[in-house]
Amino acid sequence: MHLSIVVPVLNEAVGIAATLQALAPLRARGHEVIVVDGGSSDATAQLAAPLADRLVFAERGRAAQMNAGAALAQGDWLLFLHADTRLPAGAEPALHRVAQAGAFWGRFDVQIEGRSAWLPLIAMLMNWRSRLTGIATGDQALFVQTALFHRLGGYAALPLMEDVELSRRLRAMELPACLRERVLTSGRRWENRGVWRTIVLMWWLRWRYWRGTPAEELARAYR
Repeated sequence: MHLSIVVPVLNEAVGIAATLQALAPLRARGHEVIVVDGGSSDATAQLAAPLADRLVFAERGRAAQMNAGAALAQGDWLLFLHADTRLPAGAEPALHRVAQAGAFWGRFDVQIEGRSAWLPLIAMLMNWRSRLTGIATGDQALFVQTALFHRLGGYAALPLMEDVELSRRLRAMELPACLRERVLTSGRRWENRGVWRTIVLMWWLRWRYWRGTPAEELARAYR
């Protein structure tokens, strides 16, 4: 297995160096890291450049940025990693097990880092919901065979819910490999907006998405 780890970024100067330094052991073993900047106005690009195999620029938006990174990937597997998320120490052998088992896509369990005592419960519910529905979210470091990703046309050009939409197409072919190894992601989204307010907002947005509300309208509500 040869991994291409695609990291979409936008104004992540505070933490991008730590995120990419954590990937150095994987790079040393031959996997590649592609950072895709959506037009940062801070020092993100300068900090990322020496710590990645490739730094490219793309239209702002996670879907567009991740597609741009995937288009350049040399690996036979893609792994999409948020800039505030760290892979677990056992990520590489876990992914090898997935490949050897014949699965072609999946995600990790998630652990949320932050001050709120509610974050472990939120993470548990996210992992449970994902297993129940077969839907992976960006926080869970979705991975997929590169050839399949391209055959499906990559991420849809959506400003929100692009990970859910891709999961739905992949799930129609096979349920995801749900790894119990946990990625560690920042709880800043929940803590900045308020934990319960964010929970209610995300469930409301997902409910509206399943009801057919256009992603553009959902993105405006999220912002």
